[in-house]
Amino acid sequence: MIRRLALVQHALFLALVTIGVWRALATGAAVPALVGAVALLLLWYAVGARRASAGPGGGPHLSAGGGAQRRVGPGGWWFLGLVLAWLLAVAVSPEFIWVAFSLWLLAGHLLPFRVGVAVSVVVLAVVVARPWPGGLTVAEVVGPAVGMVFALALSRGQQLLVRDGLERERLVTSLVAAQEETEVLHAELAEVQRSAGVLAERTRLSRDIHDTLAQGFSSILLLARAGVATQDQAAERRLLAQIETSAAEGLDEARRVVGALAPAPLESGLVEALTRIVERFASETGVAGEVRVEGDVAALPPVVEVALLRVAQSALANVRQHARASSVVVTVAEAEDSVRLDVVDDGRGFDTATLARTGDVSRGGYGLRASRQRLRELGGGLDVESEPGAGTAVSASVPLAQATDAGQEAGA
Repeated sequence: MIRRLALVQHALFLALVTIGVWRALATGAAVPALVGAVALLLLWYAVGARRASAGPGGGPHLSAGGGAQRRVGPGGWWFLGLVLAWLLAVAVSPEFIWVAFSLWLLAGHLLPFRVGVAVSVVVLAVVVARPWPGGLTVAEVVGPAVGMVFALALSRGQQLLVRDGLERERLVTSLVAAQEETEVLHAELAEVQRSAGVLAERTRLSRDIHDTLAQGFSSILLLARAGVATQDQAAERRLLAQIETSAAEGLDEARRVVGALAPAPLESGLVEALTRIVERFASETGVAGEVRVEGDVAALPPVVEVALLRVAQSALANVRQHARASSVVVTVAEAEDSVRLDVVDDGRGFDTATLARTGDVSRGGYGLRASRQRLRELGGGLDVESEPGAGTAVSASVPLAQATDAGQEAGA
C-alpha cells in the first residue's frame, strides 16, 4: 500500500510538471530557460524519489510520522530544496503553479505540522501573486486555498493509512514470531513430558523390581543356603519345593511388572494378600508372623492396596535380611479418612539416624526410599522407628480421598 501511494505521488508530480511545460510552451516561454528550470526540478525530485525507494516505508516521500515530527528531517530539507526549484520554474513561467498541489501533498508528509502549514501558505501566496488575466478575483484566491486545505487533509489521511499499514505489518511480524516461539515451547514441553514419562516409568520399574523380583531372589538365595546346610532329604525336598514356588511367583511378578499389572496376590483383596505373604515369610524364615485387621479395609482403592502391599513386602524383606527377629506383626487399620499399615518386628533394630545419613542401600535404604516415594505420590507418608536391640516399626499411612484422586489421574 505504501509503495502504491508513493507511485501515485510520483505520477501526479510528473503529470503536473508536464501540464506546466505544455502551457509554458503554449504561452511562448523561453525554451533554454524552460529546459534548465524543468531539468533542475525533475533532477531534484528524482534524488528524493531514489531515496524514497531505498528507505523503509517509502523513504522521505511517504512517512508515518509526518505532522508528529518536531524538527525538519532529511526529507524536509529535500522538500525545501524542491520548493526553491519550483520557484525558479515559476519565475521562468507562471504556468508551473499547477505543481503547487503536489507540493502541498508533500508538505504534510515531510514537514512538522506548523512548518508544513507555513511553507504551504508561502506556496499559496506565490500562486495567488502570479499575474492573473483581468486582475485578481475572490475565486482566484479561494480556489487555490481550498486546494491547499484539501491537499493537506489528503496527506494527513495518507499518513494515517501508512501508520496503520506499518502497525499492521508490525503486528503480523510479532504474531509470526510469537507463533514460532509457541511452537518451540510446545516442542520443548513435549520433550519434557516425554522425559518425565520415561523417568516415571523407570522409577516404577525400579520400585517394583525391588519389591518383587529382588525379594524373590533373596528368598531363593536363603532357601538355597538352607538346603546346602541340611542333611535331611525330606527337608531338602521341602526347600526345593519352596524354591520352585518362589521362582514361579517371581516369574509371574516379572511379567506383571513389565505389563504394569496389579500384583497377583491382590486379586483376592489386600487382607488375604497380606496373610499369604506373611504365612509364606514365616514358613521360609521360621519367624512367627501375624496379620491384624482393624476396621473395614475390604473396599480400599486398588492404588492404595498396591502401595500398602509393596510397603509390606519391602518391610518383610528387610526383616528377613537384617532384623534377626523371632516375630513380626503386620497390622492394617482404616480410620475415618485414611488407612495405616504397620510392620513391627522384635529384631535387633538399627540406628535410623545413621541409615538416613549414609543412605546405605545394602541395609534396606533403597526400599525405604522407594516406599516413601510411592506413598508420597498418594499424599501419604512413611515413618520408621527403631533403636539398636529394640526392634523396628515401619508405619505407612495414606489419606483415602487424595489417594483416590491420584489413582484416577494415573488411570487417565
